[in-house]
Amino acid sequence: MDKLSLHQLLNIYVWFGLGIILFLLALIARFYERLSTQRTYYQWFVVPLLALAIATVRFSQLDRVTGDPLGDLCLFVAGITLAALCYHVYRLMTGGDEKS
Repeated sequence: MDKLSLHQLLNIYVWFGLGIILFLLALIARFYERLSTQRTYYQWFVVPLLALAIATVRFSQLDRVTGDPLGDLCLFVAGITLAALCYHVYRLMTGGDEKS
């Protein structure tokens, strides 16, 4: 069995921290959806979580930080999806979708 490098260990450690944060964001969106009956699409928070997991596994296997097309694409998908979901929930929670 190969020994884990410090980079691989930190990569996995950071992924678990980000996974917990994404899980909490999904719980907040779910709570708001049930409270307000407005659709928050909290189920879609699994997309950035899985994309980050794939990128973490890929970069840990290669022992690299960047430069892998699949890993970089997964990070891009995770970032765009997370930004869109957070912006949508933010707009709902602050009343930004109300028509004047």
